[in-house]
Amino acid sequence: MIAKENVEKILLRLREVEHLLALPETSADQGTYRKLVREHANLRKLEERAAIYYRTLDTIENDRQMIADPNGDPELVELAQLELAESEAALPNAEKALSLALLPPDPDEHRNAMLEIRAGTGGDEAAIFAGDLFRMYSRYAEIKGWKIQILSSAPSELGGYKEISFLVQGDGAFYHLRYEGGGHRVQRVPETEAQGRIHTSAATVAAFPEAEPEDELVIRPEDLRIDTYRSGGAGGQHVNKTDSAVRITHLPTGVVVQSEEERSQHQNKEKCMSVLRSKILAAQRASEEAKLGAERKDMIGSGDRSERIRTYNFPQNRLTDHRINLTLYSLDRIMEGLLDELLDALVSRNEDLRLQTQLSKIAGDSDPSAE
Repeated sequence: MIAKENVEKILLRLREVEHLLALPETSADQGTYRKLVREHANLRKLEERAAIYYRTLDTIENDRQMIADPNGDPELVELAQLELAESEAALPNAEKALSLALLPPDPDEHRNAMLEIRAGTGGDEAAIFAGDLFRMYSRYAEIKGWKIQILSSAPSELGGYKEISFLVQGDGAFYHLRYEGGGHRVQRVPETEAQGRIHTSAATVAAFPEAEPEDELVIRPEDLRIDTYRSGGAGGQHVNKTDSAVRITHLPTGVVVQSEEERSQHQNKEKCMSVLRSKILAAQRASEEAKLGAERKDMIGSGDRSERIRTYNFPQNRLTDHRINLTLYSLDRIMEGLLDELLDALVSRNEDLRLQTQLSKIAGDSDPSAE
């Protein structure tokens, strides 16, 4: 059982945050304001889940007393038995939901997501598959009401992309898409295959959170090498005659970003800096994630491009996520952007592992022999 007094102590902060949000000086400082808005949302979620959990406990206690009363009305006792069964069945989920709300908030939960897709082994078919993945994520974003902004792309001659990077703008985009990083393998008959043979090809995906101003990342101008070049894209005198494309190399880390989607060199540079900041933030997050238990990293994956995470088998209409041993026979719907069942399963597994990690930490802190 989760101690009610401990939850109430945490919720004292909710009224304090509401007071701070009402102050004019808070709204004048956008960084502070955004932090407080997110803290308020987390506390409100905690308050709502606590109310459900303790209401369920009270219902169970009252029903048990009514059932145990030898002078109770038989009809009321029967109703109490039905209600008790429902409440006892609901209690584990209510307790888990409250436990998750008590965990330290995920700093990236509300951020936009940046995704990069690259064609892997398989030649033209791999590039076509990379394009299919981009369309899948675009359709998913459309269903969610999010926006897609292409940052850079290298189209393939036969369709699809050799490489494409894009920003998914929407509250919680990274929260849902963070586990897409890794190798995606496809098994299907290419349109160019005359014999009807199934080919296997692959694409890789990288996913990282968009950096925000309050992250206070320090990127020194002297650590950057900025190159400009002519866009390789099709169309227009401007593209052919102006060095509008930009490539930026962060010398300390070796991270390279480039953009040629915009006609203005200034706009391309802004895009590059946004991606660079996000990649540096992602490297910091990866370092923090390395402190997690091995089980959680093994189950959810590292997000490394070389790690095969998923297989798309078109002849059998089957998708398999190898990290959580999930197989779905609805690949046609998934490719149309209906990703909720898949992504929710990954989020749920991560939540379970976060709870396990937290409980292990608490157990270790309370074990005198661990010191």
